[in-house]
Amino acid sequence: MGSTALITGASGGIGAELARYHAARGGDLVLVARSGDKLKALQLELENAHKIKVMVVVADLAQSESADQIFSATEQAGLNIDILINNAGFGGHGKFHERQLRKDQAMMQVNMVSLVNLTHLYLQGMVQRNYGKILHVASTAAFLPGPLQAVYYATKSFVVSFSQAISQELEGTNVTSTALCPGAVATGFVSAGDLEGIKVWDKAATAESVAKCGYDAMIKGDLVKINEKGLSFLLNWIIPFLPRKTILKLSRQAMEKS
Repeated sequence: MGSTALITGASGGIGAELARYHAARGGDLVLVARSGDKLKALQLELENAHKIKVMVVVADLAQSESADQIFSATEQAGLNIDILINNAGFGGHGKFHERQLRKDQAMMQVNMVSLVNLTHLYLQGMVQRNYGKILHVASTAAFLPGPLQAVYYATKSFVVSFSQAISQELEGTNVTSTALCPGAVATGFVSAGDLEGIKVWDKAATAESVAKCGYDAMIKGDLVKINEKGLSFLLNWIIPFLPRKTILKLSRQAMEKS
C-alpha cells in the first residue's frame, strides 16, 4: 500500500488490530498511546513481520497540548500522514451527578477535543496533497442518549456528527472521513470504564473483526459504518420511530449491571 497511517490508542484493542491490518497491507505506521512499552513491543512485532517503518509517539490525549506534540513529532520526522485513525477513547459508568467531574472532563478531552485537534492539524496537509483517509472510531452509542454513560454517549454522538460534516465539506477532494460505530467489543475498554457485569458484552465482537470492518470502510470512503447488520437495522429503522421515553428506558436497561 505504501501509505503512512497514524493511529491513536494503538497500544491494544481495536487500535493495535488496526495497526496490524495496515502493516499487513504494506503501510508504515505512527503509533500513539500512553504506554510506551506496549507501543515498542508492537513496533518490534510489526517491523519484523512486515518489514515496514514504525514510529512510536508516547502521548496522553487527555492533555490539551498532546495533539500539537504529536503533530510536531511527525513533522520533525518529515512524515506525511496519509491515514489518520482517531481510535483513542474511553468511557465510564454511573450517574452523571455522582461521578467525578474531572474524569468526564478527561473523557471529553480524549474523545472529542484531541480528536478534533488532530483532525484539524493533519487534514490541512491531506487537502493540500489531495489525498487522505480519516477514520474516527465512534460507537453505536452515538445513536441514542445513554443514561449511566451520559457523557460517553454524548461524546460519540459528537464524533459521528463531526465526521459526517467534514466528509461533506471534503466533497470534490480525494480526502474522506468515515465514522466507525461498533457495538460491544471485547477489549480493555470494559474494565477501564467500570463496565463489568453488563450483559451487552457477553456477545462482544473481537477487536480484530471490528478493525477490519472499519479499515475497509475507510478505504472505500463510507460515511458511517456499523459492524453488525442487526444493530444497523435496529438503530436506523426501529429506534428512530420509538417514543423518546421508551428509548431512554431501553438505553438505561442495557447499561444496568447484573
